[in-house]
Amino acid sequence: MTAKVLHLARSGRLILQSNEDFKANTILFDDKERKVAKVIEIFGPIKSPYISATPLTDRTKRIVGQNIHTSKRTSKVVKPRK
Repeated sequence: MTAKVLHLARSGRLILQSNEDFKANTILFDDKERKVAKVIEIFGPIKSPYISATPLTDRTKRIVGQNIHTSKRTSKVVKPRK
Protein backbone atom coordinates (compact mmCIF):
# COMPACT_ATOMS: atom_id res chain seq x y z
CA MET A 1 0.00 0.00 0.00
CA THR A 2 1.34 3.40 -0.93
CA ALA A 3 0.47 6.99 -0.14
CA LYS A 4 1.78 10.33 -1.41
CA VAL A 5 3.00 12.88 1.14
CA LEU A 6 1.17 16.13 0.37
CA HIS A 7 2.52 18.47 3.04
CA LEU A 8 3.52 19.04 6.66
CA ALA A 9 0.61 20.51 8.66
CA ARG A 10 1.02 23.24 11.29
CA SER A 11 0.34 20.59 13.93
CA GLY A 12 3.54 18.83 12.87
CA ARG A 13 1.76 15.89 11.27
CA LEU A 14 2.24 14.75 7.70
CA ILE A 15 -0.82 14.81 5.44
CA LEU A 16 -0.93 12.05 2.85
CA GLN A 17 -3.35 10.91 0.17
CA SER A 18 -3.92 7.35 -0.98
CA ASN A 19 -6.22 5.23 -3.12
CA GLU A 20 -5.96 2.34 -0.68
CA ASP A 21 -7.30 1.51 2.77
CA PHE A 22 -4.90 2.15 5.65
CA LYS A 23 -5.39 1.36 9.32
CA ALA A 24 -4.41 3.45 12.34
CA ASN A 25 -0.98 2.71 13.88
CA THR A 26 0.43 1.43 10.57
CA ILE A 27 4.13 2.26 10.16
CA LEU A 28 5.09 3.75 6.78
CA PHE A 29 8.50 3.45 5.10
CA ASP A 30 10.41 5.32 2.40
CA ASP A 31 12.00 3.68 -0.64
CA LYS A 32 15.08 2.71 1.41
CA GLU A 33 12.90 0.90 3.99
CA ARG A 34 13.47 3.55 6.69
CA LYS A 35 10.58 4.28 9.06
CA VAL A 36 9.21 7.73 8.26
CA ALA A 37 5.67 7.97 9.70
CA LYS A 38 2.95 6.34 11.78
CA VAL A 39 -0.70 6.58 10.67
CA ILE A 40 -2.85 8.35 13.26
CA GLU A 41 -6.10 9.25 11.50
CA ILE A 42 -7.88 8.55 8.20
CA PHE A 43 -10.43 11.08 6.89
CA GLY A 44 -12.11 12.29 3.72
CA PRO A 45 -13.65 10.35 0.82
CA ILE A 46 -13.60 6.56 0.94
CA LYS A 47 -12.19 6.13 -2.57
CA SER A 48 -9.31 8.54 -2.02
CA PRO A 49 -8.77 9.03 1.72
CA TYR A 50 -6.45 11.50 3.38
CA ILE A 51 -4.16 10.30 6.14
CA SER A 52 -2.75 12.20 9.09
CA ALA A 53 0.53 10.66 10.26
CA THR A 54 3.09 11.43 12.94
CA PRO A 55 6.60 11.80 11.49
CA LEU A 56 9.21 9.35 12.77
CA THR A 57 12.10 11.26 11.23
CA ASP A 58 13.57 14.74 11.49
CA ARG A 59 13.85 15.02 7.70
CA THR A 60 10.19 15.63 6.94
CA LYS A 61 10.87 18.21 4.22
CA ARG A 62 12.72 15.59 2.17
CA ILE A 63 9.75 13.23 2.01
CA VAL A 64 7.12 15.84 1.02
CA GLY A 65 6.01 14.99 -2.51
CA GLN A 66 7.31 11.41 -2.34
CA ASN A 67 5.43 8.14 -2.13
CA ILE A 68 5.77 6.13 1.05
CA HIS A 69 4.48 2.63 1.71
CA THR A 70 3.88 -0.11 4.22
CA SER A 71 6.76 -2.52 4.64
CA LYS A 72 7.63 -4.73 1.70
CA ARG A 73 9.86 -6.83 3.91
CA THR A 74 9.27 -10.53 3.81
CA SER A 75 10.37 -13.02 6.36
CA LYS A 76 13.72 -14.49 5.47
CA VAL A 77 14.12 -18.20 5.04
CA VAL A 78 16.80 -19.43 7.41
CA LYS A 79 18.84 -22.29 6.07
CA PRO A 80 19.88 -24.90 8.63
CA ARG A 81 23.56 -25.14 9.41
CA LYS A 82 25.49 -28.17 8.29
